[in-house]
Amino acid sequence: MKLIANKSRLKGTVTIPASKSHTIRAVAIASLASGQSAIRAPLLSGDTTAAVNTYQALGARIDTSDPNVWKVTGNAGRIAVPGQTIDVLNSGTTLRIAMGSAALAQPRRPIEFTGDEQIQARPIGPLIGALNTLGADCACLKNNGCAPVTVAGRLKGGKTSIACKTSQYLSSLLLCTPLADRDSEINVTLLNEPDYVRMTLDWLDKQQIEYENHRMRQFHIKGRQNYKPFEAAIPADFSSATFFLCAAALLGDEVTILGLDFSDSQPDKAVVDYLKAMGADITVAPDRVIVKAAPLKGAEIDMNRTPDALPAMAVTAAFADGTTKLLNVPQARFKETDRIKCMAVELTKMAVNVEELPDGLIIHGTHNYLAPRFTGGLLLHGWADHRIVMALAIAGLALEGQSTIDTAEAMSVTFPEFAILMQSLGANIKTIE
Repeated sequence: MKLIANKSRLKGTVTIPASKSHTIRAVAIASLASGQSAIRAPLLSGDTTAAVNTYQALGARIDTSDPNVWKVTGNAGRIAVPGQTIDVLNSGTTLRIAMGSAALAQPRRPIEFTGDEQIQARPIGPLIGALNTLGADCACLKNNGCAPVTVAGRLKGGKTSIACKTSQYLSSLLLCTPLADRDSEINVTLLNEPDYVRMTLDWLDKQQIEYENHRMRQFHIKGRQNYKPFEAAIPADFSSATFFLCAAALLGDEVTILGLDFSDSQPDKAVVDYLKAMGADITVAPDRVIVKAAPLKGAEIDMNRTPDALPAMAVTAAFADGTTKLLNVPQARFKETDRIKCMAVELTKMAVNVEELPDGLIIHGTHNYLAPRFTGGLLLHGWADHRIVMALAIAGLALEGQSTIDTAEAMSVTFPEFAILMQSLGANIKTIE
């Protein structure tokens, strides 16, 4: 699939769909609980479908026939061993969280997980090591620290240390250790993206799980606990909102964004602060965010807490006046793609002066960049990465001439409605097969 974008102005109101991260956590906890849970306003996307399929394979019963309310009958922590390999598709969050859940199975034959080509290149070695230290029996089938992986139980508990280049390792451990046979202690020697761990802890708090958190560096988790059925609505996704915030800051006559809850722990709400630091005209009201285009200036931004925002912020920086530094985000190299390298390549195609750092990007923008530059078509590679595809779409809406972004089917991973919602604001954008 290709995404075709032409220069546009944006105006109107848009409601952001539900959070992928929250939806997957809700599916995992409801599946491990006893009794029936109701997940209201979930996100329906490739990643959340992968989570549903995975936890059904592990023994939960999940009814998604009503898109507004998913009903989950949990397995009470009694993990089923499926008769075939579980394919998590493109969902790294699902793989890592489900590995912890699978380690709760009684010692029998192992549970095998795989995923697409990108998943099979994303590291899981530190999580395997920690689960094994806590009593599980996990192994990479290719001995390369990546999927496909086998996981066998039973998780006993105990003491482990882990370096979390991705927060998903720690979230996986925090979600499975309360159901272990005895107490656990997790020592965290490195933690990127700590706010995603905060999201996980918020779910544990709602479940009244007993644990101690010592400044995100050491956790003590009581074993032999259980999850309870719940009813909860999924908040809107700040990671998805990032693309509308950035696009409106560049191209918005007046764009109103609905559904965002700034009391939620999602880290990408910080994008509003990033854009304000660059001079964006943003008003945050109790029930909406209003954005109008304004001249932007360069800024230095620590992106460690918000790696998913890197592609959109990189495009935004290209249209700002002066130099923007997006720093301290080495984990962006280990997402669906190496997002630092990929964004440097694509910005260079647009004649942007960009420097690639080990942990980020330096982008030399100019406010005159919005002047006509291309008279013919610009072909951009989306790298089969949903966030890169959508970020490049923003560039296409700001550039003269027609921009074509390939591998646009990747948007379905988290935001299948992206193009439709952009069109509702007046964007000249469409998908073609």
